[in-house]
Amino acid sequence: MSRVWFLMPWLMTVLPGIAVSASTIDVAPAFSADRLTRLPRGDWVTNGGNLYNQRYSPLDQIDRNNVKHLKGVWRTRLNGSGVGPPHSGEAQPIVYQGVVYIVTGADDVFAISVETGEILWTYEAGLDPEIDTVCCGWTSRGVGMGDGKIFVGQLDGRLVALNQATGEPQWTVQAERWQAGLTITSAPLYYNGLVITGFAGAEYGVRGRVKAYDADDGKLVWTFYTIPSPGEIGSDTWPKDSDVWRHGGATVWQTPAVDSELGLLYFSTGNPGPDFNGSVRAGDNLFSISIVAVDVATGEYRWHYQQVHHDIWDYDSPSPVVLFDIDLAGKTRKAIAEVSKTGWVYILDRITGQPLIGIEERAVPQDPRQATSATQPYPIGDAVVPQFIDIPPEVYSLTNEGRIFTPYWTDGMVAKPSTLGGNNWPPASLDPTKGILYVCANDSIGYFMGGDRDFETPEEGEQYHGGEFGAEVIPNNGIFAAMDMRTNKIVWRRRWKDTCYSGSVATAGDLVFTGRNDGRFVALDANDGKPLWEFQTGAGVNAPASVFEHQGDQYVVVYSAGNLFANSPYGDSVWLFSLQGEIDPVDPPIQIGGGIPATGEADVANGEIVYSRFCVACHGEDGRGGHGGGAPFRQSMAVDTAIMIVSRGFNDMPTFSTTLSPEQIRDVSTYVAIILTQED
Repeated sequence: MSRVWFLMPWLMTVLPGIAVSASTIDVAPAFSADRLTRLPRGDWVTNGGNLYNQRYSPLDQIDRNNVKHLKGVWRTRLNGSGVGPPHSGEAQPIVYQGVVYIVTGADDVFAISVETGEILWTYEAGLDPEIDTVCCGWTSRGVGMGDGKIFVGQLDGRLVALNQATGEPQWTVQAERWQAGLTITSAPLYYNGLVITGFAGAEYGVRGRVKAYDADDGKLVWTFYTIPSPGEIGSDTWPKDSDVWRHGGATVWQTPAVDSELGLLYFSTGNPGPDFNGSVRAGDNLFSISIVAVDVATGEYRWHYQQVHHDIWDYDSPSPVVLFDIDLAGKTRKAIAEVSKTGWVYILDRITGQPLIGIEERAVPQDPRQATSATQPYPIGDAVVPQFIDIPPEVYSLTNEGRIFTPYWTDGMVAKPSTLGGNNWPPASLDPTKGILYVCANDSIGYFMGGDRDFETPEEGEQYHGGEFGAEVIPNNGIFAAMDMRTNKIVWRRRWKDTCYSGSVATAGDLVFTGRNDGRFVALDANDGKPLWEFQTGAGVNAPASVFEHQGDQYVVVYSAGNLFANSPYGDSVWLFSLQGEIDPVDPPIQIGGGIPATGEADVANGEIVYSRFCVACHGEDGRGGHGGGAPFRQSMAVDTAIMIVSRGFNDMPTFSTTLSPEQIRDVSTYVAIILTQED
């Protein structure tokens, strides 16, 4: 059961200087389309900064010359909400009239005063701890706002409208059932009296969909299914006389974009199901891994562009689409771009869905067992990350030089990019004045194996992989790059030693703000990617920041909470920064275990509990591999070896000494060694 805590006016007299009355909150109007499309200045009222998802601020008070003086104004702790696995902190704050609104991985929502950092009210979602159909960690990527309400999509499939002044629920709808595998991880979008949301869950044999609700009362207005039913446009790309389309995936992981002049809503979709066994779903499998445009008022199909035909590599498109206008050959064109796990940016005309820069259909290697597509789209320009393996990993041989779109079957193979990507969910930011897109991506080798489950109808809520999510077999590097949208070529590119797992925001001060797994929040020079400033927040910064102006000063606000897949240190902080700030960086996160082995007998039962909380998402319940790309356990393992791997990390698996105590490391290592990795 959900609960709301808000601070009444009388608390101001009881705790002077501590509490701020909820009655001081100004509520948002029913925003006009023009207001939502403009670049954000005084407020940050949508998840993407505006309806175009550009994540760009025209403010330039903070610039390349003075960013070194940026300090913390306040740090607000969120009462431990969403701390620790299986949670992840990925939410981008929204800001309106001096109040910051943030949601945690537990779907708890907080309203925080910009001036004081005090929590004005809290909504507790009260999620059922038994929810077990969340694909990629318990997370939320933000909330929506409009007409006096804050909208939150929840992992239990509910869509909730909160009173913006008090945090009290105004209405709640059970949009979908989590038991069927459908959850909400993206920020809902408010537009023209509608609340629009997609649903996650492609790995659970679901049929993807986007829904629009009446913002006043939560009544369903329209539904668009991302997998067409027989007779609809695209249905001929699925097998005839088969119900596999009912479980075809193509879920929507992020907040859509809107062009109000065209009346179109845009989003990109995820992988088809089952992920790694294409034999049961011959055809291109529309509208999986596609950019799709629908009528924003009715949900009717307008156009699509498929980025990967008949995907068998989990090369889906979980990052938000971005809209912009660009001059090409002396003519201003309405463009849309999306950077995906393939490592390419796909640039289209958002009126027609046709490529703007050019995308070639090229022949690719075939495997009839996977019913592979004869060709795949190759965007003209540069890939953000390498798409072949120059030097094979120690114990692997190469097929087709490990190039993108290399097919495989039950014997498995290695290739680039991995299932991590390329670009994963972290949103790109775009400077519309320069036509430059800033991209967070990864360079990693993936192991692919499929065809081990030849069925078409999964049980409700059952994983629907058709193969194994193989590990990234060597340590992967983060890639942060700037891409020219006029040519789709790299302007600059920087390599990080760890993964890049945080979205970005660009500003008119020639800065790009982004986060690092080790707790640093950084500002990069937008012209060459050189780091200009960093600030240690105390936990992994795996969420995009927001930029706004309040009473004449420019501020930057970011959520520092850690992440399951980045395996970054956990926390529960919202940080506010300005040139007037006085708070210095905190100490880096400490290692809980510190590499010190535990003494005493192992508790295997506790090890199973630790494994279910911390390891299942990557390695699977049976140790055969999960959605997070963890390596399957294929042979017996000594307890000491398991302890060393968990403590120090191995290949792409980072150390857990920052997360688990020595006793937990001992117990889970013992459980893995004697239960999951023993030969039959």
